[in-house]
Amino acid sequence: MLDGMSMDQLRTFIAAADEGSFSAAGRKLRRAQSVVSTTLANLELQVGFALFERTGRYPRLTEAGRAMLELARTAAHGMDEFKAKARSLAEGLEPELAVAVDVMYPIANLTAAVQAFHAAFPSTPLRLYVEALGAVLQPLLDGNCRVAVIGSLPEIPAGCASEFLLSVAAVTVVAPTHPLAALQSMVPRSAAAEHIQLVLTDRSSLTAGRNFGVVSARVWRLADLGAKHAFLRAGLGWGHMPLHMVEADIRSGALVPIQIDIFATAGPGFSMHAIHLADNPPGRAGRWFIDQLKQG
Repeated sequence: MLDGMSMDQLRTFIAAADEGSFSAAGRKLRRAQSVVSTTLANLELQVGFALFERTGRYPRLTEAGRAMLELARTAAHGMDEFKAKARSLAEGLEPELAVAVDVMYPIANLTAAVQAFHAAFPSTPLRLYVEALGAVLQPLLDGNCRVAVIGSLPEIPAGCASEFLLSVAAVTVVAPTHPLAALQSMVPRSAAAEHIQLVLTDRSSLTAGRNFGVVSARVWRLADLGAKHAFLRAGLGWGHMPLHMVEADIRSGALVPIQIDIFATAGPGFSMHAIHLADNPPGRAGRWFIDQLKQG
């Protein structure tokens, strides 16, 4: 009976365990609850033991079910990789490559990668979206790009594969005329909270109502990193910036680096990752472009 076990049964088992109920699993899989229940009952019949306890309001994994769940995940992931690899090999070279890139990614590195791409793939158009936070993910999730390079959003959504590219150093800066620039030592969080913090926001709804690295109650949100840079130089507030964008300002004295105690350990840097949908990996050109970005 075990030879008749299907991948669909395993995916239904995983959905039921993750969602906490058969009805929720049905909504996720777009199936009726009765279909989910029947699928799981058949799976339990095939393995020879119960995967869920059904005595309470919500089904709970049995001890055997918990032991089988990770194996089911491994099997489903392996099938996803098999299908993704087959699709990639069958597809070959993409007719066009669309990539969403985090605005925090070093522009010099991106420019070099784009120049190299055009030299290596002159007949493959490259379309770039340069965005921040959730707006980097949105084109990927909407199917408008194949790869997203992200660092300012600290989360990778389910269903995506990720690989590390590089680390981007960041620094907290103010204009020399700003009151925080006069503090000679570590800036207490309470002091930073008294002043306007300039925060990068995005054009998507994925991060609506959420804050990343926000300390002050007085926040100005800007969707453009260039505008944030200009506002910092004008002394309108304090904020985090990628180091490569403000190194010249720090050397000239146009901006002053400060250290806020809450960021003293981890710092405000970014880890850049290339992500793609697990079941839709990049083709030959996309894979080459990712490898080129790693060299940055």
